[in-house]
Amino acid sequence: MIHEIEPRKFHVEYMNTAPQARDTVFVFSGSGVIGDAAGGELTFPRFEEISGVGADELRYLFSIDEDRFFMAESGGGREVSAPDKYAMLDNGAFRVNKPRHLAFAAVTAQQLFEWYASHRYCGRCGAENGHSDKERSIVCPACGLVVYPKISPVVIVAVTNGDNLLVTRYKDRPFRMYALVAGFGEIGEAHEDTVRREVFEETGVRVKNIRYYKSQPWGFSSSLLSGFFCDLDGDPAITVDGEELSEAIWLPRGEIPPSSSDVALTAEMMEVFRLGLQ
Repeated sequence: MIHEIEPRKFHVEYMNTAPQARDTVFVFSGSGVIGDAAGGELTFPRFEEISGVGADELRYLFSIDEDRFFMAESGGGREVSAPDKYAMLDNGAFRVNKPRHLAFAAVTAQQLFEWYASHRYCGRCGAENGHSDKERSIVCPACGLVVYPKISPVVIVAVTNGDNLLVTRYKDRPFRMYALVAGFGEIGEAHEDTVRREVFEETGVRVKNIRYYKSQPWGFSSSLLSGFFCDLDGDPAITVDGEELSEAIWLPRGEIPPSSSDVALTAEMMEVFRLGLQ
């Protein structure tokens, strides 16, 4: 999966530090970032390559091994530029290009950029926010409100009925491959309750024997995905939720297409079932 970058090590601990010449800088604009993906290989500008922004205007994000990553702050009307070899990449480039550790760094940086950009002002009193020097948090200098990055809990659910897997297709989304039931947790819900509710809401199916599989940070939606396998409980008849899904079917194990992606938890869980490992 995209976050599995071993033997490289992701260091998320915050540091109040300035960039050095060879540190990587992510420059975002909307959902795009300045970079290059020629030949399927991702590269991003180093601090020594960019202009229009000073070291004090770059915010430290994280490190991978000894490589440090920063971002250009939003706002201020500044124009940050990089050499012509770089272009604006959309975040779809992070799903299909290598190396994996840079793809993971880019999508995680975008998650943090969007969080910083959406919290320039205090949500309680409206004052312009500042930043903590000791941790990754935003602090209002007027009322003292402290805000940490938002991470939304999401369940990914593989519902099995013998040698059949419940698969779905999203409605009104560009992604048209088979997927699994998925949904955000609500306030006051345990993950297991979210599993039962989401499966029933989207397909009309009830489940039992809920088993945790593994988790995945998913910066594309500022989420933490938790994967679960579970069994059909009772009637296998499907009632498709027409708002989120266009289709939901029981797909026999032998008809599940081999996975062509190693990016997402959904693909891994479908492949695990296809191979008879669950």
